[in-house]
Amino acid sequence: MGKVAAQIKVMPQSPEVDLDALQERLEQSLPEGAKINGFERDDVAFGLVALLPTVIVPDEAGGTEAVEEAFIDVEGVESVEVGDVGRL
Repeated sequence: MGKVAAQIKVMPQSPEVDLDALQERLEQSLPEGAKINGFERDDVAFGLVALLPTVIVPDEAGGTEAVEEAFIDVEGVESVEVGDVGRL
């Protein structure tokens, strides 16, 4: 079984959300078997900055779905969208 790397765009609820604290909450919410291999930040508009974690998950049925579900339940998250996906 291989692994999949996916960059996920996490939009905070507002520009006032502390991105460092949000980043920590995202790391703590990861399901078993998944890990974050770095974060990027993307200026969206009007002071809003999206977090772009690269998540490594096992290559099995469901793929990034468990991570997406975990991230959307994190306090301060408005939306979650999967971007680039590739096999390792």
